[in-house]
Amino acid sequence: MENTGKIVQNNAPQQFWTPTAEASAASQMNLFRKHIIEKYGATLPDYSALWRWSVDNTGNFWSEIWDFCGVIAEKKGEASFVPAEDMRKAQFFPEARLNFAENLLRRRDDAPALIFRGEDRIEKTVTYKELYDAVSRTAQALQAAGVEKGDRVAGYMPNMPETIIAMLAAASLGAVWVSASPDFGVQGVLDRFGQVDPKILFAVDGYAYNGKEIDCRKKLAEIVKALPSLKQVVIGDYIKGNETPVDKEVRLEDFIAPFEAGEIAFAQLPFDHPLYIMFSSGTTGIPKCIVHGAGGTLLQHLKEHRLHCDLKKDEKLFYFTTCGWMMWQWLVSGLAAEATLMLYDGSPFYPDGHALFGFAEKYGCNIFGTSAKFIDALKKANLSPKDRHDLSSVRMLTSTGSPLVHEGFDYIYARIKEDIHIASISGGTDIVSCFVLGNPLSPVFRGEIQGAGLGMDVDIFDEEGSPVRQMAGELVCKTPFPSMPVMFWNDKDGAKYHSAYFDRFENIWCHGDWAAYTEHNGFIIYGRSDATLNPGGVRIGTAEMYRQVEKLPEIKESIAVGQDTQDGDMRVVLFVVMAENATLDEALKQRIRTTIRDGASPRHVPAKIIAVRDIPRTKSGKITELAVRDIIHGRPLRNVEALANPEALNLYKNLPELTEE
Repeated sequence: MENTGKIVQNNAPQQFWTPTAEASAASQMNLFRKHIIEKYGATLPDYSALWRWSVDNTGNFWSEIWDFCGVIAEKKGEASFVPAEDMRKAQFFPEARLNFAENLLRRRDDAPALIFRGEDRIEKTVTYKELYDAVSRTAQALQAAGVEKGDRVAGYMPNMPETIIAMLAAASLGAVWVSASPDFGVQGVLDRFGQVDPKILFAVDGYAYNGKEIDCRKKLAEIVKALPSLKQVVIGDYIKGNETPVDKEVRLEDFIAPFEAGEIAFAQLPFDHPLYIMFSSGTTGIPKCIVHGAGGTLLQHLKEHRLHCDLKKDEKLFYFTTCGWMMWQWLVSGLAAEATLMLYDGSPFYPDGHALFGFAEKYGCNIFGTSAKFIDALKKANLSPKDRHDLSSVRMLTSTGSPLVHEGFDYIYARIKEDIHIASISGGTDIVSCFVLGNPLSPVFRGEIQGAGLGMDVDIFDEEGSPVRQMAGELVCKTPFPSMPVMFWNDKDGAKYHSAYFDRFENIWCHGDWAAYTEHNGFIIYGRSDATLNPGGVRIGTAEMYRQVEKLPEIKESIAVGQDTQDGDMRVVLFVVMAENATLDEALKQRIRTTIRDGASPRHVPAKIIAVRDIPRTKSGKITELAVRDIIHGRPLRNVEALANPEALNLYKNLPELTEE
C-alpha cells in the first residue's frame, strides 16, 4: 500500500509552552535524570536522551523506577527483568512480592484522599485515614463472604468513593476487580461480567445524570439472574429510588456493619498477580477480557504520575471519567503518589459547560484531565472558562480518548489558560497506561504529543515493518514493558492475545494506531489503523479530516468511513452533524471540500457528504467508524450494547445517497 507521505503541516509548528528553568530543574523527572547520570555515568542532556537510556537499559531502568517511587514490596532476587525470545514471555521482577492496595494506602492521616461531587446532589471529602478504615471493614466483609485470592469482584458503580473502597478491599485480598459504569445496559454488562464469573457484585440503586435520577434496580435484577456465579450483591443507596427486589442483595451499610476498622492484612502476591480485568470496547464483537497484573500497573502509573505529570504529595489530580473507561484505573493510582483525587460523577455540562471548571476552582485542582471531545464541545459552545474561573492552581491539562487536534491546542491556550502544560496522551485499555504522553522537561508544540513514555520502546513502522520519520504509519512497541497484559481471560493457548497485538509484525507489539513521529521527537495520532481510509490504495487518517471539517462553524461534528465500490476501490463518505440553524447545501459542501483539500490533501476530499442528526459513540465517548462502516455495507452489527447511543446507527441505514455513483 502507498503511504500518504510527509506529515501535513498547514504552517510551521508553533511552540506553545516551555517549562521554566526553575520548574524543569525541580521536577521529579529531572531529579530522576540526575540520579541516573550520577549512578551510571550516562550523558543525558535532555528528555530524548533519558528516554533512549530507558529503553536501552530495560532492567536497570525499571529497577530504578521501583526505588525512586518507593514501591512497598519485597524486592526479592537480583533479576528485575528476564528477557525472552517471545516478547510476551519476558518477566519483570519474577521473585518480588507486593500488594497493590498497600501501595495506594500508604497514608493514614487526616489529609484529603478523595473529594467527590455528584452533580448538584452530593459533595464530600474522605481523608486518608477514613479511606484506610473503610477499606479495612470492606475487606473483612468480603473475606467473610468467601472471597479468596483470584476471585473476581465486580463493580457496577459510578465514579464515587465507595467504588474505590470496594476495589482496594478486593485488591488487598488478591481478588481481581472488574467494573462497568451504571449507564451500561443489561446486555453490555453481561457481555463483560458474564465472561469472568464474579463472586460479589457492588452496585448502586441508581445514579444522576444531567439533573435526572436514573434507576438501576430493574437492570440489576435482570443482570443478577443471568450471573449464577454471584454469591452476594452489595447495593449502596445513591438516589434512594424504587424498591425493585434484587436476588442475593444486601445493603452496603449492612454488609460492613459487623466489622471494626483495624490493620489490613495485605496479601503479598507475585508481581504479575491479576489485579484488573478490563474490557475492549466491544464494537466489533464480544469484548476481549484483558488481564492486567498488579506490579506492572502500579509501576507504570507511578512512573506516569510522578515523573511524566510531576504529581507531588498533596497535589490534586482530577480526571473526568467513568468506571467503564481505563482512565478510572489510571486516576485511582494517584493515591500511590499520596495525592488527593478529585472524583466527579454526572454530566460535564450540568448545569452548564462550566461545571468541571467550577469544581477545579473550588478545590484548587493541579492536574485537570479530560477528553479531546470535551475540549471540542467547549469550543463549539464558544465557552471561555478563563473569563469565569480562577484556574491559577491548574498547571497541567491532560487529554485523551481521541486525538487532540491542533485547533484544540489553540482553544485551550486562548480560552482556558495561557500558561498551562498541555499533555495530550495516548495508550489505552490494552496497556492500562500510555505509550506516548507529556513530560515536564520538553516544550509543547501545537498539535503534538510531547514524546514516548520512559521505558516504552515506541516507533512508527511502514507497511514493510521499517521505521519511518515524519510519515504516517503503524505505532508499535519493539521491546517488553511491565504493563503488557498478563493474559486474556479464557485464552488458554494465547491465540487471542497474539492476534490482538502480534499478528501484524513478528514479535513486535502493534497497537493499532495510525500515527507519525515528528521532527521534535513528538507524535501525532491520526486515528485507529482499522478505521483509516484507503481510497486508491493510499492510507489516510480520519482525524486529519475531522480537524479540517470541524473548523467550519456550520459543522458540529463529523465521522468519515470508506464505502466499497463496484470496481473494488473505496470512496470516502463524510457524515456531518449540523450546527443549529445550519443547512448542508451545495455551497457548504463545496466549502467543506475546499477546506479539506487545502488543509489536508486532495486524497482526503470525500466523494459524498451527508448530513445526519447524531454520531454513534462508545461509552467512553469515542466515535465508532467501524460500526458505521458495517451498517452502510449491510453487515450485521455485533454488540451494540457497547454504544452509548445505539439508536444513532439507524440514521445510517439504507441511505439513498450511498447507492448513487
